[in-house]
Amino acid sequence: MAGKKHGGNTVAIVTKIAKPIADELGLILWDVRFVKEGASWYLRIFIDKEGGVTINDCEAMSRAVNGPIDEADPISQSYFLEVSSPGIERELSRPEHFEMMKGRDVSVNLYRPAENGDKEVIAELIGLEGDNIVLADLDGVRFEINKKDAVSVKLYDCEDFDDSDSSDNIENFEDDISEEQ
Repeated sequence: MAGKKHGGNTVAIVTKIAKPIADELGLILWDVRFVKEGASWYLRIFIDKEGGVTINDCEAMSRAVNGPIDEADPISQSYFLEVSSPGIERELSRPEHFEMMKGRDVSVNLYRPAENGDKEVIAELIGLEGDNIVLADLDGVRFEINKKDAVSVKLYDCEDFDDSDSSDNIENFEDDISEEQ
């Protein structure tokens, strides 16, 4: 997959191509990234939908977008196309991400430690107001972090790792195995 660079921003061109295709497939185009890792370039298209993305959704999107991207030819070098879910701990980078995830817990990684010395803040996302990420702590106290002070903002999901339930799950698993034997 190589071609001539037609100018413009690769991510913007691919987003313009991929958005209507995702919409037609009943998917949400979460993000597009064009990154170099080692000697290889990767065009990553992240999709989502209500109830979660399946491998079939990723395959359908990949097949549907491949031809139009090749036809538009926005990338001058060889690259690998990857289509996937943004994952449970997805990164929030665009204003619509913050809007869609209001009320959810997020992890904000900071460039410099906060007043308490932590470089990670976990709180409920209230929203995005201008350049400020508006959050609420466990007591409901609102506070703001400027986006330029954040390395990343990701959904925070620790429900699957609740230590109080893990021993019960292990015991139930062991009971199931002993019943089978």
